[in-house]
Amino acid sequence: MTPAIVALERAGVAHRVLSYEHDPGAEAYGTEAAEALGLDPAGVHKTLVVALAGGTHGVGLVPVTSQLDLKACARALGAKKATMAETRDAERLTGYVVGGISPLGQRRRLPTAVDEAAASLPEIFVSAGRRGLEIGLAPEVLVDLLDAALAPLAS
Repeated sequence: MTPAIVALERAGVAHRVLSYEHDPGAEAYGTEAAEALGLDPAGVHKTLVVALAGGTHGVGLVPVTSQLDLKACARALGAKKATMAETRDAERLTGYVVGGISPLGQRRRLPTAVDEAAASLPEIFVSAGRRGLEIGLAPEVLVDLLDAALAPLAS
């Protein structure tokens, strides 16, 4: 059980946990998850930690088929500017390793924005907190649990 799965169990929300054999040589973790699990990549979202102007951090979730628009992410999180966080900062703040960062159960809850296209999906998939492990749940449940903003984040 990862902290992400524990958080979902405590919240009592419907979800499913999917696992696959992670390839240590894989570079695109989200794409690997989609392919290994036979999921539509548009529904598999990567969790990206950003450094915001003013010294704070936040999270943007976008489909693995897209890139995070940093300007849009900054706007959605109420900041003037966002850059990708350093790997060591992302891991320290979330308690997860890169490639397995979940938006749920983070060590420090960071302000989060989810790409607005997720709202039209029947199910969204995010990391369960470990490479090779994904969680599927209703996007509105994820947004509610994270108190996240829905915004156009994908480019």
